[in-house]
Amino acid sequence: MCGGPPWRSRARSNGAAMGYNQNAKDRTVASAYSVRPVPDARVSAPLAWEEVEAADPADFTLATMPKRFAQIGDPHAAIDTKPGSLESLLELSARQEKEGEGDAPWPPHYRKQPGEPPRVQPSKARSGGTRVSKFPLIEVSRGKDKQEALAGLTKWKKRHPRVAKLLEPADVLVDQMRGRSTAWYRIRINLQHVPEKLRPRTPSRARKPA
Repeated sequence: MCGGPPWRSRARSNGAAMGYNQNAKDRTVASAYSVRPVPDARVSAPLAWEEVEAADPADFTLATMPKRFAQIGDPHAAIDTKPGSLESLLELSARQEKEGEGDAPWPPHYRKQPGEPPRVQPSKARSGGTRVSKFPLIEVSRGKDKQEALAGLTKWKKRHPRVAKLLEPADVLVDQMRGRSTAWYRIRINLQHVPEKLRPRTPSRARKPA
């Protein structure tokens, strides 16, 4: 068991996660009993499976670990007596490669590897120079401030009353955009609840404010 990277922390309630991403190339994993560079000097502690659910990382520090070690010993003591096998993983890797699944992306400072997929994150992938969205989004208004952008939204709803009635509150997206020296607002509509035959296009006048 090892702690996951920072972006995983928001998705877990007790601060513990299986750090499977650390299996990627060029990643590091803290060894057992290594000290973290944090104010309370937390220690990478080996845990038994039954401890995981109630475990709090704050309980394992440079001050508390000696007492824990004296009480329960080293959970890793018998690790060499129960060797595992990588054969099934190697077979899975060979099968996936044969089926066309490429290797995981390498870190950016490595040369592009044979069979490696694009290194860009799926959410940032572009097609023809345009970001690909998972939802049918259209931009309906822009303004120098939020009030002006919302006024444009009101006008758009008046032009498309049938569509407006089908929208959920979460379908209206108000974005604050930042340029080099100024900020402006845009409003996009998610048409996921609108039948395709009723979906309007992005208004041609939805341009960035001067």
